[in-house]
Amino acid sequence: MNKTLIALAMALGAAFATPAFAQTAPSDQLYKTFGEKPGLVKLMDDFMVRLLADPRTGPHFKPANQQRVKEQLVDQFCKVMGGPCEYKGADMKSAHANLDIKKSDFNALVEVLQQSMDAQGIPFSAQNQLLAQLAPMHRDTITVR
Repeated sequence: MNKTLIALAMALGAAFATPAFAQTAPSDQLYKTFGEKPGLVKLMDDFMVRLLADPRTGPHFKPANQQRVKEQLVDQFCKVMGGPCEYKGADMKSAHANLDIKKSDFNALVEVLQQSMDAQGIPFSAQNQLLAQLAPMHRDTITVR
């Protein structure tokens, strides 16, 4: 089993094993581990390049305003990690309602995110903590069942 699948399994397991997990107010330690806002901007710069280049995810992101997507991801990740940012984007269900996103699309995005985190030298344990915070979003992101 590769590192990506292990991390995804752990993140999903953590999210589903403790439903209140995503609702607890996180400390800002994870945010600091990722390098605060400059670290998140650097991560998202890399992530967007990889998303666009990957044949599985590129078609979903090429028509979008990539700068806006990147900015919203920075704010969303910052907020999820306990940082001082405010996410002002649409909720995940509304944002993805008409995009025909399959489970395989979601999994591909997670793989690309993990590649970006690896490239930025983010510790594996911190990657898993972030994925555990983001995992519940799959319910609202996957629109094709």
